[in-house]
Amino acid sequence: MCPPAQKENSISPHYQQWRLIKDKIAEYGVVAGGLGVIAAIVLIFFYLLYVVFPLFIAAETKSVSQYELPEKMLGQTVFLAMEEQNEIAVRFTDTGTAVFFGVANGETIAIKNIQIPDQAEIVSFAHGSFDKGTVVYGLSDGRAVVVRHQYKVSYPDDVRLITPELEYPLGEEPILLDPEGHALIQLTIQVNEEQGTLVAKTSDNRVLLSSFVQEESMFDDDVALERTDATLDVTAIDINFMLLDKEQRNLYLASEDGDLSVVDVRDKAQPEFKHKLEVLAQGDRITAIEFLTGDLSLLIGDSSGMVSQWSIVRDEKGRSSLQKIRAFKVSDQAIGSIAPEQRRKGFMAADASGYVGIYHSTAERELIREKVSEARPAALALSPRANAFLLQSDSGTVDYWTVENEHPEVSMASIWQEVWYESYPKPDYIWQSSSASNDFEPKMSLTPLVFGTLKAAFYAMLMAVPLSLMGAIYTAYFMAPRMRQLVKPSIEIMEALPTVILGFLAGLWLAPFVEDNLVGIFALLMVVPLCVIAFAYLWQFLPKSIRHKVPEGWDAALLIPVIILSTWLAFFLSPGIETFFFNGDVQVWMKKEFGIGYDQRNSVVVGLAMGFAVIPTIFSIAEDAIFSVPKHLTTGSLALGATPWQTMTRVVLLTASPGIFSAVMIGFGRAVGETMIVLMATGNTPIMDLSVFQGMRTLAANIAVEMPESEVDSTHYRVLFLAALVLFMFTFVFNTLAELIRQNLRQKYSSL
Repeated sequence: MCPPAQKENSISPHYQQWRLIKDKIAEYGVVAGGLGVIAAIVLIFFYLLYVVFPLFIAAETKSVSQYELPEKMLGQTVFLAMEEQNEIAVRFTDTGTAVFFGVANGETIAIKNIQIPDQAEIVSFAHGSFDKGTVVYGLSDGRAVVVRHQYKVSYPDDVRLITPELEYPLGEEPILLDPEGHALIQLTIQVNEEQGTLVAKTSDNRVLLSSFVQEESMFDDDVALERTDATLDVTAIDINFMLLDKEQRNLYLASEDGDLSVVDVRDKAQPEFKHKLEVLAQGDRITAIEFLTGDLSLLIGDSSGMVSQWSIVRDEKGRSSLQKIRAFKVSDQAIGSIAPEQRRKGFMAADASGYVGIYHSTAERELIREKVSEARPAALALSPRANAFLLQSDSGTVDYWTVENEHPEVSMASIWQEVWYESYPKPDYIWQSSSASNDFEPKMSLTPLVFGTLKAAFYAMLMAVPLSLMGAIYTAYFMAPRMRQLVKPSIEIMEALPTVILGFLAGLWLAPFVEDNLVGIFALLMVVPLCVIAFAYLWQFLPKSIRHKVPEGWDAALLIPVIILSTWLAFFLSPGIETFFFNGDVQVWMKKEFGIGYDQRNSVVVGLAMGFAVIPTIFSIAEDAIFSVPKHLTTGSLALGATPWQTMTRVVLLTASPGIFSAVMIGFGRAVGETMIVLMATGNTPIMDLSVFQGMRTLAANIAVEMPESEVDSTHYRVLFLAALVLFMFTFVFNTLAELIRQNLRQKYSSL
């Protein structure tokens, strides 16, 4: 047999060189892998930041051209509007003419005369919803002419051609509103595909309402209009502004002094006065009033330069009232014009000095404030896409400006603070990102999602941490080696279970089971520990001959039948407990006594299902940390007279504390990032409720649900990436702090 020195000398230089090369390859591979992981994390961070950054880019506006008012000799402008492509604009004049002209240069495209009877004069004008294009002229003989401007798009020779047209949705003949023939000095109108409603104030201070409903004949294709007339029982002498919402339900009548009345006109034959209130401070005057898109809120501009938003809200008892939601300070000059966006909850306001401001109501943001004209504004038109506007001034010029304003809905307030949304009784944290209608008010608060993420993780950790750590302590320190070889792999293999399967079982089986056996679930928390303690207490009184037959470290096997029987006992006793203490139905009892509701998919289900998924992670890492404590520390402690339990608590746990802490933090990170279980077991409702019987929605689940449905580069799309960035930053910061604490623990107890 060769001595060691001879064996070492027998290794060839070629083999030694090859081994050094492999060592270097492994070294560089490990370094490259570590740097690659860091690079991947950095790239993920910057990609998320790249997608999110446009949300916070400031809006911009740019002057394109200025030109003389087209066809100035045809009269003064009473209404100005633009079509969707920003190519053609129209101005309706006080002489009954519609002048269509090019937006960019003011070149006249078409002049169309409104069919005004020769014997009547125009005394008033009003417009309906901006997206419908309906306007109405009030005449001196009690009649009204309703007209709609539209734009037909065609592509001759593959070139887009936009042709402006006028149509008469209620017929070409003027509509007689006042049989007595008095002049219509104030008007408002709404016309949709099925119904049209006109409200007019006459020169003798009466308020008349006429409704027209389309009726198709059963025998031919003729369409008839069924008319309903009514006279409103209101004092009309001080009415200066009239607005009717597009659903033709609520009529708003306002005076310059700030008196605002709301009339319910759902029953067109019998309108009902609802309430009246003051909307301005003493001394201020209403100078402009318009609907915010959706017609759920009023935008009221006053002489002090403020634009306030008022909306009908319902309180908890179902009573409705008009309340001021928010206000925007435009300037110190009177507001001259307000133009709402047609597809978002934004608006534009122009004051008497020529300043124009663009605002978003929900985000409570001032996006743009620009000096557009030196003269007093006479008319304002905002593009349907809100990417351009026209401002006509008293000097007879028209200014054309473009607007870059892609994501006005997002602000720090709308994301993190309570927001008072339309029709809501009070400010609240709401996530409701999309709807089928442009009238929808996006609600993109991330607060309920962050709350749901932390709530789900808390209940999962509440179940997982005690069970996994106690199991790891017993398995690593007290359990027999052969039994440990069975238990540890069995628990670790649980981690291989797909979370989608766990979520599926939690949603379809566990949630109904918990609902039907709620008392039994909570009885387990008392019955099982008491039975285990009772068994352990009685075990010590058994003869030693019996107790010594159980090998050391196999004691836990005796608890298996105890736990099974105590679990059966808990569910067996639960019907009697529920009948005796909770009148036979614990859910009804909780609702009646404490007002606590119960959702089938709630935090209890999440805690059980996600806790089950997290247990293997925490158990495996913690058990390895405890088992790896050097044996000389435990034997030394025992030799000095410490008991096994004292050795465990004062030596082993302290030495293994960095590993145990890492196990808990990794488990927490797993719980925070879990998607499928919380998606299928929580009801996925973005609410903020501390109750254990209510569901939640997490950041990860929200991204998984809504990302496939979001339009690329839309505000919704980028806010979802913002949620991903928040989740990324949260886990990064939390794990960094956890690593600092772990290193501190390692340094502190490394001397043991």
